[in-house]
Order: sequence, then structure tokens, then C-alpha cells
Amino acid sequence: MHDPLKSKGRIVAFSSLAFVFGVGLTSGLGWTANSVAMPAVSSQPQLADAAVRPALDLSEAFVNISEAVTPAVVRIETQRPRTASRGRQDPSAIPEPFRRFFEMPEGQGGQAPPPQIAGGSGFIVSTDGYILTNDHVVSGVDVITVFLQDRRQFRAELVGTDPTTDVAVIKIEAENLPTLSFGDSDAVRVGEWILAVGNPGFGGGSQLDYTVTAGIISAKGRPLGLIQGELQRNPQMGEAAPFAIEDFIQTDAVINPGNSGGPMVDLRGQVVGINSAIASRTGFYQGYGFAIPIGLARRVMEDLVEFGRVRRPWLGIEIVDVQPEDAEVYGLPTVSGVLVQNLPDNSPAREAGLRSEDVIVAIDGTEVGRTGALQNKVAQYRPGDRVTVSLYRNQQRQDITVRLGEAPFSAEPPPVRTAEVRAEEKLGIQVRELTADAARQLGYDVPGGVIIEDVAPAGPAGRRGVAPGLKLVEINSQTITSPEDVRGALEQVDPGEVVTLRLESPDGARRVVNIRIPE
Repeated sequence: MHDPLKSKGRIVAFSSLAFVFGVGLTSGLGWTANSVAMPAVSSQPQLADAAVRPALDLSEAFVNISEAVTPAVVRIETQRPRTASRGRQDPSAIPEPFRRFFEMPEGQGGQAPPPQIAGGSGFIVSTDGYILTNDHVVSGVDVITVFLQDRRQFRAELVGTDPTTDVAVIKIEAENLPTLSFGDSDAVRVGEWILAVGNPGFGGGSQLDYTVTAGIISAKGRPLGLIQGELQRNPQMGEAAPFAIEDFIQTDAVINPGNSGGPMVDLRGQVVGINSAIASRTGFYQGYGFAIPIGLARRVMEDLVEFGRVRRPWLGIEIVDVQPEDAEVYGLPTVSGVLVQNLPDNSPAREAGLRSEDVIVAIDGTEVGRTGALQNKVAQYRPGDRVTVSLYRNQQRQDITVRLGEAPFSAEPPPVRTAEVRAEEKLGIQVRELTADAARQLGYDVPGGVIIEDVAPAGPAGRRGVAPGLKLVEINSQTITSPEDVRGALEQVDPGEVVTLRLESPDGARRVVNIRIPE
């Protein structure tokens, strides 16, 4: 017979058990009265796309430009000559535990440091491998290596450089390369959006490839005095200093040293300038960046490719910018133009009839309101070309035709040297025997074998994390017992091939590093 009281009791007991179990379960999940409820997060936009459509379109344009431009932007790595002095290594380049060992006096095994590795950016302008960059990136170096976006690398030939404009051309042997097209730097206007693209690739072994920054054209025709100052400090190039051309495009886009030589592009993805300089007390970006107008750079490039040097057209005048007082004295309609101070006896301008105190305001109909603008415009011609010079004389405007001469100087820098490079230096390392003293200092149990003495931070080995103080045990499965073994093993590896290093640290830990030998 069914007992209702017993059934009710079982129900109450079951309910109680379920409650206790539920509390325990929910306590484990954090769903008790003492827990913090998770906030309800919305994924809905704060504004409809229509409300910010112009900004979204601009953002998408930046993305499209970056994707189109970066394949043709390259990283340039250079090796400058190692110093002839022998002695102590720079302790700042060696990890703290190893510094006592490497600070050796003269005559105790110190070697010349490895080549100084530096570089910058550049961009490909022809499918067969011509690349535009800055003179200061590639001038006076031993070796130039170019790294492409697809991770290929090539040894580059220096076609030519022009220190008076900070423009250089190099070339790699490759085909069907991505390229960039040229825009019109004369037509860009203050306030236009631009992108500055670079491929610095440095940072203590970290990869900083492909930086894209956005900004506007802040000003045009900026003279900085940087190029002229550098030429004046160089005994070999002092005569070229008066011919320096500084007519920079100024931007608020971030330009740092590793971006030097990269392109400044407009919203069509066309190059309007070459990133070249920053106005900074520290050497890093502090608000202003400057680029060489591509119209000037293109003209320089054409000469470098055709002649290997720049044939600078020469008007033959000494000029200064017009000031308000000059405009009043010479009856100028605006405070714009350049005042002729002197003309050499053999000057093309003098022979054509120009005089001191003429005020030049245009070349072939293009206004030249400043010294840099006139130099930039004239530099885009070739020696022998005829130009129409518009000027004010006796408060009257008139035109005079001048046949341009060739500037009486040579802007040809020293060629890239072909210094002898030891096999291990191709990897950016120096090696030495692991002596008993070295073993004690570094913490190795027994002497013998070879240790890595120094590493170029931005060299092939440095980029893979190889550090001074490691023992080099094998190269391509060949046992290493002496520095001569290192050289012999590496000499069997052709440029472009991968070499396998097996390394050992003082605690016995081993690691394998695969490094491609630069071509």
C-alpha cells in the first residue's frame, strides 16, 4: 500500500540532496552569490559605417597602398671597412659574463673587429633590378647586400652615387621584379596625404621589416644645410659643396634612420620622394621628416645609369633668396625669387646676358621662389639644354635664353671596395682557440676547440641569435677543433647556400643554427 508520508519524505530528501549537489556544482563554476558576474560585452559598432565612411575609405586606401608598394621596397645591408687597429674589442658589444676575457691588451691575440654592418632601405624601379636609395646608405662601403620581401638576398653592384643630392643607384641580377612608378613631386601640394615606407630590418637580431607610416605634406622646398655640411667636412668632396641641392619635401610621417632610401608615396601609390633626413637632436624622429623630390632623383638616376656619374647642368650664378627689402628695391610684385649676386667670367648665364642684381623668378615658366627651387629645376635638365630664364631687371620683367653648361666638379665618390673577407666574416663572426685561460673565464670544463669571439649584431649569424662565448662544435657535420677548421669548412659553402652550425654553451647545452651565406 502506498504511504504518502514516505513518498513525501523521499521527495524532500531527494530535493535536499539535489540542492546540496547543485550548490556544490555551481560553487565550482563560480556561480554563487559571492562571485562576480561576467559583464555583457557588445560587439556592435558605436557608429554606423555610413557615419564614418570617409575615414573607413581612407583607412582601406592605406591598406591597399601598403600591399601594393611593399613588395618593391628592399632592405639594404652594407659592410664598411674594418679598422686596421688591433687590440681590445669594444666591451659594450660583448655580454657581461665574457667581457673580462675579451678585454685583451695589444699583442695577446686581439684581432681587428669584423666589418661594420649598417644599412637602410631602397626601392626597385625596374624589373631587371635597378634600385634607388640614398648616397649616405651605400657610399664608401665594401659590400652591399639587398634583401627582398620574398626573403631572397642578392649581392648588389653600385651603379653610381651623387653626394650633392644624396641619391644613389644600385643593381641586383634578377628578373621580373616588382617595381614602383614615379609620381610628380612638383605637383604635390601641402596638406596631401602620403605614406613613408621603409625596410630597416635591424634591431639586435629582431626583424623590423616593412614599416609604413602615414602623414601629410607639411611643406615644400625646405633647405636644411645637411648635404652641404657633409660635403664641406669631406676633404675629397669639398669642391662639390656649393653644388649641393636641398629642396626637401617635409612631412609629419615618421621617418627614422633605417627608413632612409625608402619611398614616400602618394595615395595612388606613386613615388613622390625618397625618405632621406630627419630634423632631430637625437637622430630619431621628433616630429619632422624630409624626402628628396622624385623629379630630382629621377634625373640623377638617369645620369648614373647612363654615365656612372652625374653630369650636373650649370647656370653659373651665385644667388640668395629674395627678402622683403629686395622686393621693394627691385620692384617685385611678391617677395619671391632669387637675387643674383655674382657670375663667374665663364658662366653660361653671363655669356647669355644675365647680370648681378637680376632677380630670377622662373625657369621655363616654372616659378622658382627660393634658391633650392631654382637648383632643383635646373638640375632636371642636361648640359647643353636651353632654358628660358624669367627675371626682373630695372623693375621690368624679361626673358633670357641660356644654354646650360656642365658644372666644373666631379661628384664621383670612391667606388665600392672589394676588400678580402675571411670566410667566417661572411657570417659576421670572429673565432679563436679556446685556451685554458679562456675556458676558466667562460666556465668550460676543459680547454680545446674554437669559441666565437665576436659577432656583428646585424650580420647573418647575429640575426639568428648567435652570441660571443659559444663554442663552435661542428659546421655541416664537420668537427671543428681549430680556427683553420672553421675557414676550411666555410670555404666549401657557396654563397647563397645554407650552413649548419652546432654550438655549445659552457653548461653543455647544444643548439643548431642554420644560416644562409650571403651572395
